Amino acid sequence: MKPSQPFPTRRQRRLSATEIDLEVVRQRALIVGTTFLVRGVEEAEDSLAELALLAETAGADPVDRMLARRDKPDPATYVGRGKLEEFRQRAQDADVDVVIFDDGLSPAQQRNLEKCFGCDVVDRVALILDIFAQHASSQEGMIQVELAQLRYRLPRLRGRGTELSQQGAGIGTRGPGETQLEVDRRRLTRRISKLERDLRSLASTRNTQRKARRRAGLRRVAIVGYTNAGKSTLLNRLTHSEALVRNQLFSTLDPTTHRFRLPGGETILLSDTVGFIRRLPHELVEAFRSTLEEASEVDLLLHVVDATETDPDLRLQAVREVLGEIGASGHAEFLVWNKAELCSPETIGHLEEQYPESVVVSARTGSGIDDLRRVLGERLRALTAMVELFVPPDRGDVLAAAHREGEVVVEVHEPGGCRVRVRLPEASRGRFVAWEVPGRVVEAHSNHDGSRKKNHESR
Repeated sequence: MKPSQPFPTRRQRRLSATEIDLEVVRQRALIVGTTFLVRGVEEAEDSLAELALLAETAGADPVDRMLARRDKPDPATYVGRGKLEEFRQRAQDADVDVVIFDDGLSPAQQRNLEKCFGCDVVDRVALILDIFAQHASSQEGMIQVELAQLRYRLPRLRGRGTELSQQGAGIGTRGPGETQLEVDRRRLTRRISKLERDLRSLASTRNTQRKARRRAGLRRVAIVGYTNAGKSTLLNRLTHSEALVRNQLFSTLDPTTHRFRLPGGETILLSDTVGFIRRLPHELVEAFRSTLEEASEVDLLLHVVDATETDPDLRLQAVREVLGEIGASGHAEFLVWNKAELCSPETIGHLEEQYPESVVVSARTGSGIDDLRRVLGERLRALTAMVELFVPPDRGDVLAAAHREGEVVVEVHEPGGCRVRVRLPEASRGRFVAWEVPGRVVEAHSNHDGSRKKNHESR
């Protein structure tokens, strides 16, 4: 599809520094997708639109989009010779600087495509890595991004700089004994090893911090969801913090944790995490594993979904796939539909009917936030085991501790003491074992979508 307003040509963009007034010139990009990795044309078009947003976030202007309908990729050019010539002509007509493919390309395919197009060719993985590199700000985030980039670049060294050295068996082909390719590969391998050591050290520090939070006995909730679903805005609304908020994909890379007080008075730890996306590069999942694990050691996942999405199930599936990769798929999940201010009453009603255990909110305006706080407290309390205690009449300190550290549901005074049913966090259970009534523990469970199952009592 052609833009309504033509972009300047490459010749028109060759301006001096004074003419452009230090303005950064954005690359012109051709967006290319296929139906190979998706279910149909409609999903492929949606994926192309998402890729265009990724390109804009990375600093390029998508000037054209093209879609190739294929059942399987061509080993040499991915799209086939016929389509490749058509795409090359469109790229030449649009005077593009970079061609971005929606799928992952092999090193050989990338080299062949660059020769044909005569400009840079990148795939979805490289594009997302570039965005992460722009947004990483903490030491750990920058190390994770560089590690992912080097792992991606290592198999793509062939053909780059190999003319600087020779190695062979004939006259005129012998060089210093090692090709430049091998030197570069060894250099990258050493750098990858160093970054992995640094990351393990930082991961150990993060693990120590998580252990300290567990010892504090506070419930932990992680905000997860598709990128640009409004997770950071929701965190700011709930905790009155000032996390970075941009209308951009992947604006949050470094997880942050804040204390949050529920309506019942309990304090919990609420963590923001990096946004997920369909076909999130494996290199990023591996590099960001230590920070993504913030979502694997929590009591509840607050799954934020953009209520304006036309097919939210695709977003839900993408997030759950990544959660499965990091071992967090078994946690209780609470769905929160955000951006209600942009939805019609019919859409909100449909979401509430189709997902009865969810809450519809607007993190920007504050609509529905009180309901979210209330239901969040109920969900966390339902996940806490309820125990029955029998406290002697002379141990008022034990009764006071039960009120202070847990949620007392039933309190009955009897001639021999006080019988109490209380929800206690796991860290506090050990302090009340001496007064616990044997066989009177009520466990709470939740299934994957956050809906509560009936409690069962062991006798």
